[in-house]
Amino acid sequence: MSEKLIVIAGGGGFIGGHLVADVVRQGHKNIRVIDRKSISDWWQVFPNLDNRQLDLQLKDACEQALEDATDVYNLAADMGGMGFIEKNKALCMLSVLINTHMLTAAKKHKVKRFFYASSACVYAADKQVSEKVIALKESDAYPAMPEDGYGWEKLFSERMCRHFREDFGMYTRMARFHNVYGPNGTWDGGREKAPAAICRKVIQAKLSGKHEIEIWGDGNQTRSFMYIDDCLKGIQMIMESEIEEPLNLGSDELVSINQLVDIAEDIAGVKLKRSYNLKAPKGVNGRNSDNDLIKKYLGWAPDTRLRKGLEKTYAWIYNQIKNNRHSPIY
Repeated sequence: MSEKLIVIAGGGGFIGGHLVADVVRQGHKNIRVIDRKSISDWWQVFPNLDNRQLDLQLKDACEQALEDATDVYNLAADMGGMGFIEKNKALCMLSVLINTHMLTAAKKHKVKRFFYASSACVYAADKQVSEKVIALKESDAYPAMPEDGYGWEKLFSERMCRHFREDFGMYTRMARFHNVYGPNGTWDGGREKAPAAICRKVIQAKLSGKHEIEIWGDGNQTRSFMYIDDCLKGIQMIMESEIEEPLNLGSDELVSINQLVDIAEDIAGVKLKRSYNLKAPKGVNGRNSDNDLIKKYLGWAPDTRLRKGLEKTYAWIYNQIKNNRHSPIY
C-alpha cells in the first residue's frame, strides 16, 4: 500500500475508531491517530500506529497532528446525542476551533486531501417540524436555521472548507452524517445517541426484571439511522470522489422512536411498559436523508437495514453491561 501518511482526528471516538480499524484492514500502516481523550479511554486502539493524545482545539496541537500528513479525516468534535447537544451548546460551538486550526494547519503543511465530518443537524428547522418529514435534500440547509449550537458550528465549518477550497485550492470533501450507530461507541453516561440508549434501556429492563422503559418525547418523532459499516464506506467513497459540496450520508429508512423501541424489544424478546418524558430533549420532530444525490454521484447509498444493524449493536451493548463496563468519561 502507499506510504502516504493518513491522519484520523477523533480516532479514539466511535466513528473515528472504526475508520482507523478499516484503513488498517486495507493494509495501510502509516496512520496517525489523534484524540483528546487518554489513549486508555479510546474505543479502539492499534498499538503499532502513531497514537497521540492532543487537544485539537489548540493551534499548536493541530500543527503537530498534520506534520507530513497526506490525507486527513477530521472527525474530531465535542458532541454526543440529543441529551448532550441540547444542554451544551457552547461546548459544541467551541468545536469550530478544531476545524479552523485543522484547515489552517492543513494549508501550512500542504495536505493533499481533507475530509470534514458534518451533520444532518445543519438542516433548517422549519423543514423538520412534522413527524411525516419530507426527506432532506442537501439544498435544504439554506436559508440557514440549523440546530442551535451544534448545527451552527457544523454549518460554519462546512463554509470554511468551501472557502479554503475556493481561495487556496485545497482539496476538501464533506459529508453530512445522519445518526450513525453500531458497536464500540458510547452507550451510557449522557452522550449516547438514541439507538444505543434504547438498547441499553431495554437490556437493563430485561436483566433487572423491571419491564419498564422511559422514552424521551412522545415517541412519535422520526429519524433514520445509519449503521457504522455504511458510514465508513461512504466516507472513503466521498473522499475519493469529485464531489466538492456537502453530501448526505445516511440511511433513508425512516422510523419513529416508538418503532425503534419495537425493534429493540423484539431482539430482546421482551415487551416493556412505556412512559414518556415530555420534558426531556427530543430534537426536531422529523428528519430523514434524501439520497438522490449520493446515488447519482456514487451509484450507492447506505443500505443496511435497521433491524440487522441494531441486532449487532444490541449484542455488543449487552456484553458491556453483563461485564460491568461503562463508556469512557470525557
